[in-house]
Amino acid sequence: MKNIENSKVTQLNKDESFIEELQNKYIKLQQENEELAAKVAWYEEQIRKGINQKYGSSSEKTPGEQLSIFNEAEKNQRPDQKEPEIEEITYKRKKSRGLNKNKWDDLPVEVIEYDLPESEKSCPNCSNSLHIMNKEIRKELKVIPAKVTVVHHEQNIYACRHCEKNEVTTPIIKARMPKPIIPGSFVSPSLLAYITNRKYNEAIPLYRQEQQFVNFGIDISRQNLSNWIIKGSKWLDVIYDSLHSRMLLEKFLHADETTLQVLDEKGKSPGSKSYMWLYATGKYALPIFLYDYQPSRSSRHPKNFLKNFKGYLQTDGYPGYNDIADVTIMGCFAHARRGFTDALKALPKDAQISKTIAEEGRSYCNELFHIEKNLSGLPPEERYKERLEHSKPVLEAFLSWLNEYKDKVLPKSNLGKAIKYCLNQWHRLETFLKDGEIELSNNRAERAIKPFVIGRKNWLFSKSPHGATASAIIYSIVETAKANGLNPYYYLEYLFERLPNIDIKDEEQVAELLPWSESLPVHIKVSNKS
Repeated sequence: MKNIENSKVTQLNKDESFIEELQNKYIKLQQENEELAAKVAWYEEQIRKGINQKYGSSSEKTPGEQLSIFNEAEKNQRPDQKEPEIEEITYKRKKSRGLNKNKWDDLPVEVIEYDLPESEKSCPNCSNSLHIMNKEIRKELKVIPAKVTVVHHEQNIYACRHCEKNEVTTPIIKARMPKPIIPGSFVSPSLLAYITNRKYNEAIPLYRQEQQFVNFGIDISRQNLSNWIIKGSKWLDVIYDSLHSRMLLEKFLHADETTLQVLDEKGKSPGSKSYMWLYATGKYALPIFLYDYQPSRSSRHPKNFLKNFKGYLQTDGYPGYNDIADVTIMGCFAHARRGFTDALKALPKDAQISKTIAEEGRSYCNELFHIEKNLSGLPPEERYKERLEHSKPVLEAFLSWLNEYKDKVLPKSNLGKAIKYCLNQWHRLETFLKDGEIELSNNRAERAIKPFVIGRKNWLFSKSPHGATASAIIYSIVETAKANGLNPYYYLEYLFERLPNIDIKDEEQVAELLPWSESLPVHIKVSNKS
């Protein structure tokens, strides 16, 4: 009898296993069908696009809905819109800090007084003298376009007349004069800072700056501009090295990388890829953002750059960072969430099963970000405790969900890749539970590398490795200056004035020039400039 019962139980288990296997096969077949439908839709779109390109109109007439630069004013005008007050456009109220200070108070003020002529200063009724009872003031913002002047540095040289007449030698004494940023060149610190800031902060390429100088009545070739920038960057090396040394002392860093085209790179074709690597300090450290140009994406580059760093490094999951000695890699939930978001974008409208699964995966990530947003104002110690209480249960549920669905989705689908990414990165994704200073994502590095990406769209490539290295150094100085509340132009100008006139081997003198130094002039700080 027992044998019969055991046989029934065994058969029942087999049936249940068979049913579950059939269900999984059904789900996979349905997902496969959805994926194939998505591919067919994509191919149909490409065919329609190709037909339109081959047989459609080749006219370059601008469509009516696109804004023309010639009628931009007319298209954007709003006659009924209220004219803004000066206070509204010259300062931003910081509600969170309760500040109500007008930044435009620091602007120079030009007063134009309108008075009655002497013949009209008598009362029209009694002919007695009029007096000023009040002033009505209308405020305007006046823009003074950039202008170029020539500065003559005249150095007085002294000699002794008595010694000239009576002695064998005559002492010659020169008045002290600051050394130039580039010996033998007419470029000044302000001019070099101007073109450097325009290229690396405002993303204006040199060929456009060349034309703008022509508008000033000055003929400066882009070759001159390029040479000046590269020579100026060599002075900034000492600041870069100091920032690098300071960065390696931190406990938490971020890293990211993006492509760069360098034309004259030895051993490589002009169209091959080079890379700009980005390293950033954590949210609670002194803000430092360093770019590092390298000819490849090899793991040896972060190993060399982070030599002697011992701590946590947050990345997007690229394996090139994995084998750095004494470094713990942290995962990025922004990339984890992006996988599910991309899967949703790629699915056809009728892919209900895959859509539901992808939305569930994304919702787990969203919940973690929602919790993190609520903890943003807490100190790291309290955030660590709150994460264990609120984030850890969500994380555990997410892991169970990933293990449940990993065999129920197509491995090569976008959804399958999103789940696989999370599982492969899991030991790194859960690292944020170890310390309240660890961030949930690597967005800090991704935001920091965007200025370079924007600039790259304008100037497309670097001519040589020297230019790419100079760009890395200057971007580092500019972005670190901005992160520390400095005006990049005034900071660059100050560095170009001071660096040739100090002992750059003296660490104390160099330290006084770093972006957080209290000895920096007040006018360099953004809060003191408009």
